[in-house]
Amino acid sequence: MKRLLVLEDENSIRSFVVINLRRAGFEPVEAATGAEALERIKEYPDIRVALLDVMLPDIDGFEVCRRIRSMNSKIGIIMLSAKSQEMDKITGLSSGADDYVTKPFSTAELTARIDALYRRLGADADEQDEDELRQGPFILNTRNRMLKKNEERVKLTQIEYSLMHLFMTNPGRALSREEILTQVWGREYDAEEKVVDVNIRRLRIKIEEDPTMPVYISTVWGFGYQWNA
Repeated sequence: MKRLLVLEDENSIRSFVVINLRRAGFEPVEAATGAEALERIKEYPDIRVALLDVMLPDIDGFEVCRRIRSMNSKIGIIMLSAKSQEMDKITGLSSGADDYVTKPFSTAELTARIDALYRRLGADADEQDEDELRQGPFILNTRNRMLKKNEERVKLTQIEYSLMHLFMTNPGRALSREEILTQVWGREYDAEEKVVDVNIRRLRIKIEEDPTMPVYISTVWGFGYQWNA
């Protein structure tokens, strides 16, 4: 069962999304406020993807995203918003979201984004090639999806884990933004390469001693990034 959370305060929009997701084979759990969404996450521990509206009557979707991340780093999160400004997208991604869909959207687009995110989650869970990747001070356990630095756990989101796995399986190799986008988000993912930069910035904050002077994830100017550990 593909259970997912749908947080949307407008009843008509939420009902439309829920009906179409059920037709596509999902099991939606509905919430109309941020507080209700957080309760639903606790009530249904098998929720693997959350769709979060940004504009809500109590707390905004960005804050809901941050709180969900503090509770469950493995859940996939897609932000829904009528806003299309780049800063809103960056705010959503920086809050811990994996993807961002702007209203109005087609049900086909939304379902494709959800399916792509589920595939990434499933692929990560099924990794059997190596139980551990060890480089420098880092140990990435691919079975339980846990990263440790100097024996201390570093909590990662789904996207951050996928980035670390990509980097640690390609040490010393310069990876273009386009290749990172394809490998981590999928070939069908239609988005600007800016999403790569935002998530790399977020990952650096977690693993670098000084994110402004990164040692492990270096920038290859005009091209992409390189892992050095």
